[in-house]
Amino acid sequence: MQAPCENEDTSLLLQPLLEGENYGAAAADGTQCPSVSVSRNNPAKRDCLVVAVLCFGNLVNFIDWFIVPGILLDIQKYFRLSDGKTGLLQTVFTLCYMLAAPIFGYLGDRYNRKIILGAGIFFWSGVTLGSSFITESHYRIFVLSRGLVGIGSASYSTIAPTIIADLFEEGRRTTVLSIFYIFIPVGSGCGYMLAAGMAKSTGDWHWAFRVTPCMGGLALLLLILLVPHKIQRKTAAHRALSISGMIGGADEKPDVHRATKTTWCQDVGSLVKNCSFVCSSLGLTAMAFVTGALGMWMPLFLYRAQVVQGLVPPCLQDSCNSSNSLIFGGITIGTGIVGIIAGAEAARRLRKINNKADPLICASSMFISALCLYIALMVAQTNILSTFIFIAFGELFLSVNWAVVTDILLYVVTPRRQSTAIALQILVSHLLGDAGSPYLVGVISNAIQARNSPSLQWSFQSMQYSFVTCAFVGVFGGGFFLLTSLYVEEDRKEAQRL
Repeated sequence: MQAPCENEDTSLLLQPLLEGENYGAAAADGTQCPSVSVSRNNPAKRDCLVVAVLCFGNLVNFIDWFIVPGILLDIQKYFRLSDGKTGLLQTVFTLCYMLAAPIFGYLGDRYNRKIILGAGIFFWSGVTLGSSFITESHYRIFVLSRGLVGIGSASYSTIAPTIIADLFEEGRRTTVLSIFYIFIPVGSGCGYMLAAGMAKSTGDWHWAFRVTPCMGGLALLLLILLVPHKIQRKTAAHRALSISGMIGGADEKPDVHRATKTTWCQDVGSLVKNCSFVCSSLGLTAMAFVTGALGMWMPLFLYRAQVVQGLVPPCLQDSCNSSNSLIFGGITIGTGIVGIIAGAEAARRLRKINNKADPLICASSMFISALCLYIALMVAQTNILSTFIFIAFGELFLSVNWAVVTDILLYVVTPRRQSTAIALQILVSHLLGDAGSPYLVGVISNAIQARNSPSLQWSFQSMQYSFVTCAFVGVFGGGFFLLTSLYVEEDRKEAQRL
């Protein structure tokens, strides 16, 4: 943990203003602009403080993201929602996040990133606080509030990593970015636990939406006090950042001669012909589909299983049993951290003996995860402990793939097309993956319940049968990664040649 914070006795060079308020990117042409030297007593310490602030902000960001799944049963009962309408909450959030991210990426390249980050934190924290006062007759406004939180969240997720990337040289940048992104599973799990804990301690689920705005206010204050107003970009080349949080070894030397410029349509056409990129992106989409559905519905599914077994009574009071959210949150944190680290280490070791190791690791993990998930669904009605165990293994093997999938993209796509490739991969994986899977699972559950008489048994079985869809999608994802292994060597050589 000490490597990223070594003192290099370098001063921070602030880039002069480009076209008035253009703080974000270097000048478009290759001319050198005069720089202003700003003295700092300890630049390394300052950089560590900046990273700590941004990591805390990322933690708050993902806590807000997963508050709703943590108290889903309370929200469903409060607004009197069907499973389909309940799933729409996370779908609207993800769609708004997905559509807003490119806009904030554009703004972050051209304007002051600190101001954009601060505005985003203030906006999503304010909307979250306001949503805690929405009454049961205004469900549509609550859905709208989740979409607005998704927009604010996108501002942070797209811009914060670029600030970290500009503070550290290439060798340390990967480590620091990995630390930053490890707060995704940590924040997700804390979201479940915080929401469930507040609902249990106060007897009112609305208080879960009143805690994170306080944390957001603290993050905003720390951002204002500790993050420099302007940070110079150390390289002119676009850095390949992915949703998994890993950064690749793309060529970032500004003086390297690049191939003839191509249009965006030409780049997309080339990527569509890249079989490794297409297949691995479809595999990633399957992963996003499964994780999106699990994240939204699993605590509620576990509750219904316990009701059927007679372990807990049906929820009739204002505050429902939240123990499943607490346990599932802990599982998410543990399996996320262990899975990401284990996947990166396994890929590093196995690449030395097999050039196709990366897609084979992803395929194996998807198949095992799908099997564990299917077993968890089948034993849920009889043995809840076994269900928790198999869910944990399923999430663990899903987490193994996040870092490895990113590496595949970065070495099968030529560096000058990597930013386009990542943008397309993020768009497809969200649009066809976690944006729709929560809603789809809810709609299937509704359809099954409509064809049977209302009962606690069918309430459980409808969710059980709809979740089987995720297991099959996981198998398809493993198949796409197997297809990737057939083309990965050829596409890697082609990317190195270009």
